[in-house]
Amino acid sequence: MREIVVSEFVTLDGVMEAPGGEPTHPHTDWVPPHSTPELFAFKAGEVDAADALLLGRTTYESFAGAWPGYEGPMAERMNTMPKFVATSRPAELTWNATALAGDVVAAVTDLKKTDGGPLLVNGSATLVRTLLAAGLVDELRLQVFPVAIGGGLRFWPEERGKVVLRLSDTVRYGDVVAQTYRA
Repeated sequence: MREIVVSEFVTLDGVMEAPGGEPTHPHTDWVPPHSTPELFAFKAGEVDAADALLLGRTTYESFAGAWPGYEGPMAERMNTMPKFVATSRPAELTWNATALAGDVVAAVTDLKKTDGGPLLVNGSATLVRTLLAAGLVDELRLQVFPVAIGGGLRFWPEERGKVVLRLSDTVRYGDVVAQTYRA
């Protein structure tokens, strides 16, 4: 049975939107000033350890538009690994991606039952909200950046359901604190 690992860059106030220069937020590009070689190695290790990416449609489109233009071992891995995309527009996928159309919870539950290694989720706020609410996340990794930007897209479910996790690891990469939680 596969595990779902969600890994997110977040601000102190819980915003995950526009970490790397996306034009969707007035305070975009909050990751680069705090990145370190060790944080990059951590992120590369996550990708290497994953069997496939599990993405929401918006993150898939962003990644598919950017990663094919990058070079190096991490780019090669990102570009060649399988991707599963939660989408209502399945006919338009490229970049080694397979659509998970229909009921997302049912599709991801079925995907978890297949053979293979971990499914890594990055970004994908709507998908992550759904997975957390359904109890499908096995591990949550938060890389918390020392900046508050006041508002923006968050991945925590808005409903008042309780999500209980236990802290399994904490590592500091310069000013960034990586917290790992298990379900």
